[in-house]
Amino acid sequence: MNFKIFAELIELKAKTASIFPFLLGLAYSLYHYQSVNLSALAIYFVAMFMFNCFVDIWDNYNDYHKAVDTDDYQKNTNIIGRENLSMGLIKSLLAFFFFGSLILGIIVALMTGWAVFWLGLLCYVVGVFYAGGPKPLSSLPLGELLSGLTMGYVIFLICLYINSSQNFVWSFANLATTFLIALPNTLLIANLMLANNTCDLEEDEANHRYTIVHYIGKKAALIWWTTALILAFVAIVVAVILGLLSPIMLLILLIAPLMIKFAKPYLQKQVKKETFISSVKILMVFQLVQVLLFFVSLIKF
Repeated sequence: MNFKIFAELIELKAKTASIFPFLLGLAYSLYHYQSVNLSALAIYFVAMFMFNCFVDIWDNYNDYHKAVDTDDYQKNTNIIGRENLSMGLIKSLLAFFFFGSLILGIIVALMTGWAVFWLGLLCYVVGVFYAGGPKPLSSLPLGELLSGLTMGYVIFLICLYINSSQNFVWSFANLATTFLIALPNTLLIANLMLANNTCDLEEDEANHRYTIVHYIGKKAALIWWTTALILAFVAIVVAVILGLLSPIMLLILLIAPLMIKFAKPYLQKQVKKETFISSVKILMVFQLVQVLLFFVSLIKF
């Protein structure tokens, strides 16, 4: 297996979806609590990355074995069949990434507090059953919601807690505040999954995967996708008005025309190889600008 195949197997190009919520958690920790726990944070980052790799390999593994369309999808589309990858190698990688991330996660919990363990366990449950089990979450109308919450919010929350465990208060008000800060990422990560399922609707139905798009239809899915993008900007404006974020964060509104430009091709036609990249670009650019502005807001002028 060469690096190109390995990168596709672990969906390397999509790893920013989890890395940026991590960076956002770090930035908010510095902004709100003025604290950082570098050693625990570094271990958590590796654990998070490894588990993300596990989930993507696990997803490919289960899609390969459960494929109904064995002539086309299993042999020509799924990377395991297309590249004729060894099942022994795939299982070894799954074990390495799963247990490696688990051990590192427990170490972080011992260093900071067991809240990390329970939040991490939630991610593990969603990650394992997202593609596994008799009824994988990815084949149900729950995939977008759960992936958005775990990757967009829980990763952010764990990072925040690791850095501020001595001062963090588990209260409804605090959870609501942190959720608002993480809401743009939560919405856009869910949008990425929604766009993927919208493009794959016919293929998913052929393989007996009935996502939310199957139930609401492509038109409604596109309306929600557009609404979620707008709400991502609204959430930042609201957070600034409430005094949770620096007014510098309002500069993110300047990328709105670029978001519209990215969105247009996807809204015109939903073809995986041609327009799904629109949702990827929106997520990456929005996250990048959001994190950069957050770190700029830490500078005392």
